[in-house]
Order: sequence, then structure tokens, then C-alpha cells
Amino acid sequence: MKRYAPSRLPIKWKLTLWSSVLLFLVFIAYNTVQYFFVEKWMMRQEEQAAEQTMREILNFALERESTFAGDDLHEMRSFLQKINQHNQRIRILDEQGVPVAVVSDGIEDSMAAAITSVPREPWRSAHISGNLLLMERPITIFQFVGTVEIVKNIQEFEQLSGALFRFMAVGCLVAVIVSGLGGRLLARQLVKPLQAMNQTMKNVKQKGLSERVEFYDNHDELATTMSMFNEMMDKLERSFQQQRQFVEDASHELRTPIAIVEGHLGMLRRWGKHDPAVLEESLQISMEELSRLKALVEELLVLTRAEHLELDEAVAVCEPEQVISQTIKNVNVLHPAFHIERDLQALSGVCLAISVEHLEQILLILLDNAVKYSQERKKIAVRATVIEERVCLEISDAGIGIPAKDLPYVTDRLYRVDKARNRKNGAADGNGLGLSIAKRLVERYHGALAIESVEHEGTTVKVFLPIRSDAEGI
Repeated sequence: MKRYAPSRLPIKWKLTLWSSVLLFLVFIAYNTVQYFFVEKWMMRQEEQAAEQTMREILNFALERESTFAGDDLHEMRSFLQKINQHNQRIRILDEQGVPVAVVSDGIEDSMAAAITSVPREPWRSAHISGNLLLMERPITIFQFVGTVEIVKNIQEFEQLSGALFRFMAVGCLVAVIVSGLGGRLLARQLVKPLQAMNQTMKNVKQKGLSERVEFYDNHDELATTMSMFNEMMDKLERSFQQQRQFVEDASHELRTPIAIVEGHLGMLRRWGKHDPAVLEESLQISMEELSRLKALVEELLVLTRAEHLELDEAVAVCEPEQVISQTIKNVNVLHPAFHIERDLQALSGVCLAISVEHLEQILLILLDNAVKYSQERKKIAVRATVIEERVCLEISDAGIGIPAKDLPYVTDRLYRVDKARNRKNGAADGNGLGLSIAKRLVERYHGALAIESVEHEGTTVKVFLPIRSDAEGI
């Protein structure tokens, strides 16, 4: 199979050539139509002029009831000379074709014979041969039966038509030049934004992800493309920053427990292994740090699985009220001091497009955070509402809240609000992965997670999940 070999011409030259060819073809088509229209119109004008002369001759003869003899013939010749035009011959022939009256201005008999001697279609009112136009009409007045014949030289018309053709040919040549220049200008304007994007990409390669395309937003497709490119670069830069921050934070989080365990093991090796109290304390601290390290690794694995989760389009929770109520009961067992209110009536008969396991995991993360940061006011509320084709689950607490400056980042991986602030308010430190996992799971099911918080008053987390309308019977 023969493969298509793409052209190596730059895109600006392709645009120049194609736009030039298009403009040239449009101009050629317009000139061709105009030329044939003008030619037909001018020929029609010549025929109408000959027709008018013919009508005047016939009307004159009929009005005077001319016998085409004696004084009548003399009067007819005078009239014919009066109405005859330059480069035209008028003849009146009798029944045998013998000329009775002849008036000529610039038409020789030999020239006229070129058209009068050739066969003609009887149904045509006018005949054209070479540069001559022939028009014939029968005339009958009393005993006279004959023909009125007009022969007109249309050479001037042909010359004018030729001059018009040459003018249009020159116009076509000019059109080629203008089309080339116009195509070049058009291509330059169209390619300029693409060149700007290309240069920006080179700058990104050399200088980093902070480079952006400078453009004027005139709301066309190219401006939209460049705007999307800048938005993509913003997201890419933020993603790289988050990735770098994640690597730094993960390294720090992993290094800290390892350093603590290493320190205690070193101390035991040097002198503490013979002191039972020191040995017990070091082993206890090491076990706590190893448990913390294990939990961190497990949460990182859960986050990775959430980001690469393959969805089952048929999965659904058709009794979400029971699932949520059971999860709340499980949390109450672990934290009996907390009062958790729930209003889940809106979920009756609703199927959520999410698996039972992931719905429970999201609720546990959010309820655990609500408990963790509500050390004094032990009250949590869980509400459900239906908004169009989505369910909104609200988990509200009356805890310490989140500072406004930290609110946009709390769903980033390993991001934690100031530890000193948490200790001051009696809140336990976490690994900073819970909200990240919850957000990734919600988004994988085409939902959304929003957080509203007022410091020292409380936090409300809203989880929006789509309704599965075709899940009856699942």
C-alpha cells in the first residue's frame, strides 16, 4: 500500500498558495461570466438596432402603400438613405430576388455576398457570419411581394469585444499578483499566533514552565486555542509544583519516623539495651513510628489506586441511606462522645453512581476529619439533598475550622494546616492524605467535592455525586 508523503512546504506557504489559487479562480470565474454576459448584451443591442431599422422600413412602406415604382421608389430610397447607419446596407428585393432599392454605407457587394449567399435557417430572425449580421423580413403591399434585407458590419463590435477580452486577461494577470500578495498577507496573519505558540514552547523547553503565550483575545478560534494553551500550561506548572512538593513532603514524612527509629536503635546499641526502662521506651516509640510509617505508606497506595481507578459503568448504590446510616453507626461506636445528626430522607428511592466500598471510604475520611478537629464541640451533622441530577451530601462540624489561606490547598497531597495550631486546639496530626483520597474518588465517579469553612466556627464538606437513573434492579 502506497503511503501518503506529506508536503514539506511550511504551512505559511501552503496557505499562501491555496489562498492565491482560490482568489485567482474566483476572479477568473467572475471575469469569464462578465465577459460572456457583456458580449451577449452587446450583440443583442446590435440585433435590436437592426430590428428597429427593419420595423421603421416596413411601417413606412405600409403607411404609404408604396408600389416600389416611380415616385414611390424614389421616396423609399430617400427614406432608406436617411435611416441607414454606418457600415450597413439595406436592400429591397422583389419576388425573384432582384434588387429594387439599394442603400449602402461601407458595405461592398462582395463583402455582403459572404453572408447572403450561404444557406440560412428560415426560422431565425437574424444570421451572423464572420463580421456580418443579416436580417430579412418579407413585405407584401398590393401586387408587390418581396423582401427587406439588412446587412450590418459588426467588426467594431468584434474589436470592442477583443479589447474587453485583453483587458480582462491583463486583469487576470494582475489578479494573480494581487492574490499572491493577499494570500501571503493572509497566511502571515493566520500563522503569526502559531509561531508565537511555537516560540513559547521553545522558551518552555529552555526557561521552564512559567512561559506563556502573549495574545490579543479577539474571540476567534486561534485566540481560544492560545487561551487553552495558557490554561494547560497553568495546570501543568501547578501539577509539577504539586508533584515536587509531594516528593519533598513524602521524603520528609518518610524520613522523620526512620530517623527516630534509627536514633533509638543507635542509642540502644551504645548503652541503653542494658537499661530495661530505656529499652522499653525506645521499643515503644519505635513501634509507634513504624505504625505511623505503615499507615502513611498504605494511604499513599490508596491515593495511587484512587487516581488510576477503572470505573464500572454499571456500579450503583441503590440504598445509600442504609449505607450512610451504617457508616455513621460505626463511627459512633469508635467515638461514643460525639452526637451525629442525620437527615437522609432525600435519598429514598435514589441510586448513586458509586460503589458501596468507595462511598463508605469517603464518608469515613470526612467523618474522621470532623471528629479529629472537633475536640470541644462534639456535634456533627450529615444531610442529603437532591439537586437536579446529583445528590449533595453535607458533613458539617463545629470544630476549629480551616484558615482561609489554607482552604484552597487542603485537598493537595500531604498538605497539612500548621501543626502548632492543631496542637494548640487539641487536634491530632494526620498525614494530609485523607481529603486528597476523598477528592480523587469523588472525581473518578464524575462528582465534585467542595469545602466551606470559617475558622473557630466549623467546616462543611459537600460531596456531589451523580444519580444513576438506569440502575433499577441492580
